[in-house]
Amino acid sequence: MTTVGEFMTTRLVTMDGDDTLTAAAQEMRNSAIGDVVVTNGDDVIGIVTDRDIAVRGVAENRDPDRTTLGEITSRDVITVSQHDDAVAAADLMRTYAVRRLPVIDDGRLVGLVSMGDLAVEREPQSVLADISADEPNN
Repeated sequence: MTTVGEFMTTRLVTMDGDDTLTAAAQEMRNSAIGDVVVTNGDDVIGIVTDRDIAVRGVAENRDPDRTTLGEITSRDVITVSQHDDAVAAADLMRTYAVRRLPVIDDGRLVGLVSMGDLAVEREPQSVLADISADEPNN
């Protein structure tokens, strides 16, 4: 059995729910990533992606300098443990139609597993795995 902890991403960025969309977009640009984990203290309250900023923020005419991550984040966070089976994690993604799962250990955020991570691990010859394994191009 391959566990989530064997291939999860541990280089992740967290931001507070009170941070603005502008701050998150700048952090994503500077870190060459497409998402941030939104927290309230040690609690994970959601994930915001670059697409969320575009669709739930800018396209809804929200001011990115005043709108907070907490206002647009998806709050139904599905999490996994680093000891969970990778296939079970993929099933959760399919069931809940999500592309990323925060990895929690003893109530603490320790990583993030994405659909791309699963593709690289489970189907290394797939197009998604090939794209996911490449260096960012921005």
